[in-house]
Amino acid sequence: MKYELEEQDKYTIITLKQEKVDSSIAPDIKSKLVKMHAEGVGNLVIDLADVKYMDSSGLSALLVGNRLFTEDGGDFILCNISDHVMKLINISQLDKVLSIVQNKEEAVDLVYMNELEREFKKENPDGE
Repeated sequence: MKYELEEQDKYTIITLKQEKVDSSIAPDIKSKLVKMHAEGVGNLVIDLADVKYMDSSGLSALLVGNRLFTEDGGDFILCNISDHVMKLINISQLDKVLSIVQNKEEAVDLVYMNELEREFKKENPDGE
């Protein structure tokens, strides 16, 4: 699996450098997401700009990542999604489950907004 990592204080961006995300590569993606979660990455942005094709096994890998990161109160955000991949996500009705934004800048903004909201809730548990 080819990818680039950009690690920041509040988030990590993984840019998949693959045109096809299918059953031949999905297990590697799942393993990488599980490992990153275990290493303490709290918020993950997945940049899919280079991905032109994805099948159900690729979607399954993304769903594993979404579950891992969001169950621990973090963010799992997808960005730069091609029309083909977005069509698959829509047909699967996963657009209601996954956090999807247009680009990396929007993803980073969403991470910071959600981090502020989580901090506020910690400081004001009664919503005051």
